[in-house]
Amino acid sequence: MRGHLPCTKLHANGRKTGRRDDCADHHSDYGVDEQTHQDGKIVEQWATDLGLSPALLELIVGYATRIVGVILILFAAFVLAGWARSMLVAKLTKVNFDATLTKFVGSMARWAIILFALLGCLGLFGVETTSFAAVIGGASLAIGLAFQGSLSNVAAGVMLLVFRPYKVGDVINVGGKLGKVDTIDLFMTTLDTPDNRRIIVPNGQVFGATIENVTYHPRRRVDVVVGVDYDVDIDTTREILLKAVDEIELRIPDTEVVAFLAGLGGSSVDWQLRFWAPTPDYATAMQQGIRAVKRALDAADIGIPYPHHVIINKPS
Repeated sequence: MRGHLPCTKLHANGRKTGRRDDCADHHSDYGVDEQTHQDGKIVEQWATDLGLSPALLELIVGYATRIVGVILILFAAFVLAGWARSMLVAKLTKVNFDATLTKFVGSMARWAIILFALLGCLGLFGVETTSFAAVIGGASLAIGLAFQGSLSNVAAGVMLLVFRPYKVGDVINVGGKLGKVDTIDLFMTTLDTPDNRRIIVPNGQVFGATIENVTYHPRRRVDVVVGVDYDVDIDTTREILLKAVDEIELRIPDTEVVAFLAGLGGSSVDWQLRFWAPTPDYATAMQQGIRAVKRALDAADIGIPYPHHVIINKPS
């Protein structure tokens, strides 16, 4: 009861009413101290039960709370980053923004949110972000050497966006890999093959290699290769091949058509029928060209030689 005596004397001496607020604060502070004392006893009891010192138990509880906070922050950051990326891509696509830059900007926004979340998590553990940035600046050489591959991929990604050797939707051949470009990310380029396989190529390898953009031009030349018998007249064969082009529906009208005499093979006279077709329809146009050539040669009774073996049985 000694804690209440000063307040009793204040009332008995008839002090000003403003002092009653001090008395109320005194009672409040007394209650807080009492609650803190009880919490301290509970922590000591838990530590005793676990065989730990109170200081160690308090340290473990503090770090466990921070770890849970970090997990929640990172989970929320990844959810928010994915949502921001999807929303940004949808908005830019709606206004007919460049498809390549749309996916790249969405990826940048996602990584920026994740980076800020990681810096916030470091703050929970008492790491000052300003000093952390200073440490990074001072150790930039070591960090650059450690992340040389990743940084080169980022730099290559920026260069690919600047020079634009290809864009999203183009079919390219790079490093022996043929596929349609799906995304150009910060670190890698994603390709989808004609048989629906996903190929991921680091940007550093793409930028440092020879890039063949198969669909860069709107039209492409189709070469149909065929061999005919040696006893067939060359001019007759050329005329028949040129007429066969009329059956190819995907051929671009008013473009050059050539029946090219490619060479004299071991068992056939080799020809190439060359015509032009829209680039997206190249494969179908090739099929139509092969079909038209075969039907025209069959109609003219011109044989197509093929390898065969002659077996001679000698009497013993």
